[in-house]
Amino acid sequence: MTRCSATGSGASGTLFDEGMTRDIDGILHEQGRYYEDRAPEYDDVWYRRGIYDLGPDANRRWFEETARLEAALDDFAPSGTVLELAAGTGLFTRHIAPHAKRLIAIDAAASALAINRDRLDDAHIEYVQADLFEWEPPDDVRFDAIVFAFLISHVLPERFDEFWRRLAGWLAPGGRVFFCDDLAGAEHRASTIGQDVPDGPDFVLRRHLTDGREYTIVKVYYAPDELEERLAGLGWQAEVRTTGREFFYGVASTA
Repeated sequence: MTRCSATGSGASGTLFDEGMTRDIDGILHEQGRYYEDRAPEYDDVWYRRGIYDLGPDANRRWFEETARLEAALDDFAPSGTVLELAAGTGLFTRHIAPHAKRLIAIDAAASALAINRDRLDDAHIEYVQADLFEWEPPDDVRFDAIVFAFLISHVLPERFDEFWRRLAGWLAPGGRVFFCDDLAGAEHRASTIGQDVPDGPDFVLRRHLTDGREYTIVKVYYAPDELEERLAGLGWQAEVRTTGREFFYGVASTA
């Protein structure tokens, strides 16, 4: 569940041949449309309303785990100059803003940022509509904390290393990163159409909205120990934990 086109549009590299690159470009464009179109019903996903209702028992577990996730972010207390990536409709922005002296919130979806602005109505938040692989902070700005929720699973596998290199370059000395996402093996959701796309790469899924519109998106599931190991190889110190069956969250800093 992310609201940012974090995969960029130039998906070329050693993992894909020319034909696959054209396919990936189309998937990334469709993913961008998905999160633009999905913004009005994102709160229904988070609060499990309508087609996203999981039933009493699963809803209870979901809300217990979302509460743990929000508590972990509150404990992280992202103070000073803070960057939120994939800020979306503001469900996590509302936990960041009380801690931050300065907050820049980025998302590729204008519709999501509009909901975020209305939800928080906070003049000290600087909203930016941008693709994070194209955006750069002002020359005089480095961040004490960077926060992103449900984003890393939507970054192309071949851009994983680049993504974390960019974050390292944006952090102030002693800066920290907080992130969270879906755990691998989470239960089937009403918004998911199958777990893969026939004849497509293994890191894409089909999703649909309440009105039936369908989209192909990037979705990569990571295990906590896998993330810790991969980040260590990139020069990060990370501790990744789970809330139970639904989510993982982590805190990372450069070694």
